[in-house]
Amino acid sequence: MSGQKEESLYLDWNNSFEILNRAYEKGLFVLVIGPKGTGKTSLVREYAKQRSIDLESINFSLRTRESHLVGTKNLNEGNIGFDEGILVKSMKDGNMLYLDEINAAEADVLLRLDEALDDRRQVVLKESDGSVIKAKNSWFVVATINPLTHVGTKELPPQLLSRFPVRIRLDYPSEDVELEIIKRHVKNSKDSEILQGLKLANTLRQAAAVEELYYSPSLRETIAYAKLLEGGISTKQAAEIVFGNVYSQWGNVEFQKVNDIITSMFDT
Repeated sequence: MSGQKEESLYLDWNNSFEILNRAYEKGLFVLVIGPKGTGKTSLVREYAKQRSIDLESINFSLRTRESHLVGTKNLNEGNIGFDEGILVKSMKDGNMLYLDEINAAEADVLLRLDEALDDRRQVVLKESDGSVIKAKNSWFVVATINPLTHVGTKELPPQLLSRFPVRIRLDYPSEDVELEIIKRHVKNSKDSEILQGLKLANTLRQAAAVEELYYSPSLRETIAYAKLLEGGISTKQAAEIVFGNVYSQWGNVEFQKVNDIITSMFDT
């Protein structure tokens, strides 16, 4: 029907929107903590969409530099200018800034962020004319971090952690909640078949949590499993394709260990 609001695919199963709302209204920055594949990025994007807030985002890695945040000088027809980085742009516009996987950033990048995130909410453009950029009151920052067991992550300095006084823990949901999430993406699969995949995914997640396996399946993968079922693939084959084959990159022993789990769960 024309004008009907499209139903969101995101399920706010742990009441994160309410916490984000309270933080946004009080000008408090938020840290979302959880393993990969639990929907941290989806949460932030959906929240910005629901509130109709302009969102700027950056994903941190070893390649991220201060210039990506603050900006760089440019030369145009003999004139020196300055290309603003995402941090400066979001502060000036008063937008929502999403710092994805902030604990993968290098120390010099975190120091520059710390300058902007303290109570003054300003940054000095030493790369340009030395002017001071002060954030608008509407500026809102949400960052995510992965557990330190994830490759490439580092412990955040205490002073930077304190810049994010509101913390949301986002882990894998319970089976019934994850089933509800999947059913928002897939309409024509049987609950019993999806639950088989969820039980496998949770078995693998639990094994990865105690370092018996190298990899933990994400929500993205359980949705993919259900979509393959919807496409007519059998439960065992879908499980092998989505959950099993990835472990072959760690060698035959790891792959066979997971394959045995799949066989025991799907051949009964």
